[in-house]
Amino acid sequence: MDGAGGPGEGPAQEALQSLSRRLQVQEKEMELVKAALAEALRLLRLQAPPTSLQDPGTPGPTRDSPAAPPGLPPARSPSSVSRGTQTETEVETESSPGPPGLINGPAAPHGGGEEPGGTQSEGGGSSSSGTGSPGPPGLLRLVQPPQRTDTPRRNSSSSSSPSERPRQKLSRKAASSANLLLRSGSTESRGGKDPLSSPGGPGSRRGNYNLEGISVKMFLRGRPITMYIPSGIRSLEELPSGPPPETLSLDWVYGYRGRDSRSNLFVLRSGEVVYFIACVVVLYRPGGGPGGPGGGGQRHYRGHTDCVRCLAVHPDGVRVASGQTAGVDKDGKPLQPVVHVWDSETLLKLQEIGLGAFERGVGALAFSVADLGAFLCVVDDSNEHMLSVWDCSRGTKLAEIKSTNDSVLAVGFNPRDSSCIVTSGKSHVHFWNWSGGAGVPGNGTLTRKQGVFGKYKKPKFIPCFVLLPDGDILTGDSEGNILTWGRSLSDSRTPGRGGAKETYGIVAQAHAHEGSIFALCLRRDGTVLSGGGRDRRLVQWGPGLVALQEAEIPEHFGAVRAIAEGLGSELLVGTTKNALLRGDLDQGFSPGHTDELWGLCTHPFQNRFLTCGHDRQLCLWDGEGHALAWSIDLKETGLCADFHPSGAVVAVGLNTGRWLVLDTETREIVSDITDGNEQLSVVRYSPDGLYLAIGSHDNMIYIYSVSSDGAKSSRFGRCVGHSSFITHLDWSKDGNFIMSNSGDYEILYWDVAGGCKLLRNRYESRDREWATYTCVLGFHVYGVWPDGSDGTDINSLCRSHNERVVAVADDFCKVHLFQYPCARAKAPSLVYGGHGSHVTSVRFTHDDSHLVSLGGKDASIFQWRVLGPGGAGPAPATPSRTPSLSPASSLDV
Repeated sequence: MDGAGGPGEGPAQEALQSLSRRLQVQEKEMELVKAALAEALRLLRLQAPPTSLQDPGTPGPTRDSPAAPPGLPPARSPSSVSRGTQTETEVETESSPGPPGLINGPAAPHGGGEEPGGTQSEGGGSSSSGTGSPGPPGLLRLVQPPQRTDTPRRNSSSSSSPSERPRQKLSRKAASSANLLLRSGSTESRGGKDPLSSPGGPGSRRGNYNLEGISVKMFLRGRPITMYIPSGIRSLEELPSGPPPETLSLDWVYGYRGRDSRSNLFVLRSGEVVYFIACVVVLYRPGGGPGGPGGGGQRHYRGHTDCVRCLAVHPDGVRVASGQTAGVDKDGKPLQPVVHVWDSETLLKLQEIGLGAFERGVGALAFSVADLGAFLCVVDDSNEHMLSVWDCSRGTKLAEIKSTNDSVLAVGFNPRDSSCIVTSGKSHVHFWNWSGGAGVPGNGTLTRKQGVFGKYKKPKFIPCFVLLPDGDILTGDSEGNILTWGRSLSDSRTPGRGGAKETYGIVAQAHAHEGSIFALCLRRDGTVLSGGGRDRRLVQWGPGLVALQEAEIPEHFGAVRAIAEGLGSELLVGTTKNALLRGDLDQGFSPGHTDELWGLCTHPFQNRFLTCGHDRQLCLWDGEGHALAWSIDLKETGLCADFHPSGAVVAVGLNTGRWLVLDTETREIVSDITDGNEQLSVVRYSPDGLYLAIGSHDNMIYIYSVSSDGAKSSRFGRCVGHSSFITHLDWSKDGNFIMSNSGDYEILYWDVAGGCKLLRNRYESRDREWATYTCVLGFHVYGVWPDGSDGTDINSLCRSHNERVVAVADDFCKVHLFQYPCARAKAPSLVYGGHGSHVTSVRFTHDDSHLVSLGGKDASIFQWRVLGPGGAGPAPATPSRTPSLSPASSLDV
């Protein structure tokens, strides 16, 4: 105890260290401000009448200014004038970012210079291996678009003395810091994102692109990212512009939202099953086998702007009401919850009910039955769980009342009397009497009577109920009991019961399940089906709650969430693990994911794809049969995957630094290796299948040599040089080189065949052809970034195999389709909605006939059909439309 410090020494020391760190940050910020001001003064001096900037006897290039690459014109005399081109929204003035005498080299890292002996990345970061030229010297004369006549700008002197070089480094720092200072608005908050704000005006976000002769420079969070223009492009004007002629059509939605929602599974008069996931209401027509080849198809209602939470089917079996939750749009503005009433035959919206009337979301809703669906009852997710009644044909509110502060899980009209409404939820069953107020909007009244439990134990939750034709009500509760409720006169001897007033009490009780009862369904023959949670049993009950027969749902499907009666004797069951089961219960649709999805890869020559996510499930899907081929439990979170070119094995990266190789037929693990202890973000086989690259959050890319069948791997080397975690990587077509992106927006190139060496002159990689293009940073795709992006707006990118289009997954629930190459600032795109949260990944199938996209928290998988020009089938494979790219793959589309 003598050596221990005082009781307040630890917190005081921590506070002192915190203040010290804050002081260091503030000092760095002041340095940036000073540098920006110094740069502004320098630019003002340049606008003065020109003077001699350089001694005529300047020697040739030095070690800091290497000679130009072969095939390019020599550097002009120092008195030559540089003319850079800028986009219309570019307002920042750029200084000379390269070494002395250069105008087009990449800028120094934001907030600091190069590390000793390091090589700058295109993203402005530094790497720890090798020294060399960061870019071609003095080559802005290579491409000069003739139509631009910008004001000439003096080049900086190439004969700077050693004392002047620190000043030039300060100028380079000032360029990026000035850009950061000119940007307005916070980009830290998700609600503050504004990807499509209009340029100009006070407080508007500044343009983030700058074109300089042989390179293109963009900015993310004020950090300069330089990308070199391929030699085959004489002018950016020759690149394609406008949205692509190809379009997307939603072909199939995998998954069902059973994990956290109710009132989510019904059968329409047409025999179609209606359910929802994300922002899409799915209408599925069974046929052949459950989701198998020859089965029915899907149609989709896509009128909602945020996640759907509940459904109700009109008594006519055609009209459907669907309620959505509150959300935010792409600009961070709130989206109000609303109910859509729509026609399931035409998929046209008939009525929009309650816009601006609900808070947080729509929790439950139901159509009236006795008057043929003239009214709709809605319970929202506000603190008071407001109960309201609406005229369906007019969309007007007839009555409203605060129901309870406890959660409300179900609502319904009495089938014989529309003036009686029932709600149930946490520890309550409420019976409401509604008087319509002669149809005058807002003139109706709602009065409540509580269900009396009497001698029966009050359960914690009553998740479901059904109303019987004789007027009785059956409720299922969290204790596993089915309670029968009926009307009775209150006991006049009981204080506070109001004499002879009518009450609702329990008539009978039957213990049905172990654990909570999540679903009750009244069948056409008068029997009732109940679905259990913990025991996963499905039980059929006859009159008097006599059990007739039962079945058990397999454990891997989860508990019973919803039950619906199909055509004839067919039953449909939705489960808490997002599975839909049909028929005899041991067949069905297929189980879906139940948590956030990130990993996606498509088969090299079959219409199949593989997914993994935070639910630790690895699933292989049949894109033609729209079914699950198989799934296994990884025991850990899967974040990335890739098929070997042979299709025989697949590599899966986990969040612990482990990566597995599995046989796609037997599902056996043939390899289990760990690299580091941080999560793996990308795994990618080379085109010839001889190498496997693994990008980790420990800033390294691990390279393995692979056997011909992909089953065996041995460490070949490591690519060391990134200053942040690896996010994306691609192999060159010859399988010798890698392009990689990192979390701090670096673009680095690696010679794998030559020993995993960092390519120190990135300019020499400008014409390299890439087998895939999934890196989100690069010349061929920089136009996909919205103006003013904070660097997190794009989660995934994929070029089609025929090299015609680029698909992008963004952070605003959207999938975009751009032309390829997309090398124009703020390029137009076709935008497709449907996901209810950030889209985490997109990939084209092997023949480009389909695009697969993954939702994040909505755990949904969308399969889009790629249509050619005019919407008539997929586009044929054609050579690339620009001379900078190689001819397209010979795969037919």
